Amino acid sequence: NEVLIPALDTVGAGFEKGVLFLPQLLQSAGAAQAAFEVVKDAIAASGKKSGGKGKIIVATVKGDIHDIGKNIVKTLLENYGYDVLDLGRDVPAETVVKQRRSMAYDWWAQCADDYHAGSMEETICALRRAGLSCRVMVGGAVLTEEYAKKIGADFYARDAKASADIAKAVLIEG
Repeated sequence: NEVLIPALDTVGAGFEKGVLFLPQLLQSAGAAQAAFEVVKDAIAASGKKSGGKGKIIVATVKGDIHDIGKNIVKTLLENYGYDVLDLGRDVPAETVVKQRRSMAYDWWAQCADDYHAGSMEETICALRRAGLSCRVMVGGAVLTEEYAKKIGADFYARDAKASADIAKAVLIEG
């Protein structure tokens, strides 16, 4: 909380200002992930619990096999202390509904490229039809905030850093 999180915030701010770019963001996330693994091991050895800021499911939607964006989002969210369940890529709506039914998660975050953005709407509709309460955040290079609203998403993240900011604002600061 005193070193790693502020360092990630600094990198995220540089990315938002355009002075740092995706390679630096990825390198920073990888370095932070390695550091957090050491911290997690130390916490596990002490018997204390890590994470706990909120539970978030991430996945790349059905038909989409590209998951670099999802992987970056997952790494950042974990680094910020969220419990993240990664369902992988090419995930059908039924799998999301089944997983959400079996576990209490606060969020469902999904990514898609331009050819599979429609699968996001299908997944959101399936969650709503099943009566499952959870907030949905969407992101992807081709998405816009307007499209996110149109398909029923609760939040739109323009990039991985924005997803962490949204999670903090909603789950922690409430």
